[in-house]
Amino acid sequence: MRSLLRVPRPTDDKYSRGVVGFATGSTEFPGAAILGVTAAMRTGVGMVRYLGPMEVSNLLIEARPEAVLGAGRAQGWVIGSGVPTGDARISESLEFEGRKVVDAGALTIENLATLTDQDFITPHLGEARRLGCESVEELAKITKAVVILKGSVTTVGQRGAPSVEIGPNPAALATAGTGDVLAGILGALVAANPETGGIELAQFAVELHAEAARIAAEAGPVAALDVAESIRAVVKAWSE
Repeated sequence: MRSLLRVPRPTDDKYSRGVVGFATGSTEFPGAAILGVTAAMRTGVGMVRYLGPMEVSNLLIEARPEAVLGAGRAQGWVIGSGVPTGDARISESLEFEGRKVVDAGALTIENLATLTDQDFITPHLGEARRLGCESVEELAKITKAVVILKGSVTTVGQRGAPSVEIGPNPAALATAGTGDVLAGILGALVAANPETGGIELAQFAVELHAEAARIAAEAGPVAALDVAESIRAVVKAWSE
């Protein structure tokens, strides 16, 4: 699966390396945008687009000046991290072309029913329970999307397919914002590998996320941005 890490070739440009869009972050949770976008960039992608409030956009550009503000063509969209349920960006971005990674505020039964088998959802158990579900199998009954049920042991599954357990994952991931990092990793992998199957992409994203956390923890207590910044070391090691 390490072939999913797309090393730039001499013939590549920013578009051929993949473009991922983010409809994430809010005035209450601006960090979700920075964490997800940073994770995507460190995973390796040609361009990141961002759709969000001006206050959050300004913060993001200070941290990640490479980001392009506004909607546009992308192979994948990360939607909902740090966004309140009902935010207009959710319904807008669900209509965009490209595969979707749906997280946090976008995780409603109505939204999940619109997703295809090319899309992804990334709930933790608390979010799954708000949807009336306790397992990947129950979540798969209300959406066609690939399900990543996050936890110490993360379970990946989809309607009609066997589930895969990954873990135990590093305890260092039990801190705010690491789910935003995972969504960003997955968004980048989707954009760089638009034809790859969802289960394979999801499993690899979880493994990459966990390895980045292990590396970050070697230096001491971990915050989510440490995990995002450690991704590049994993990508370098796994690409060689």
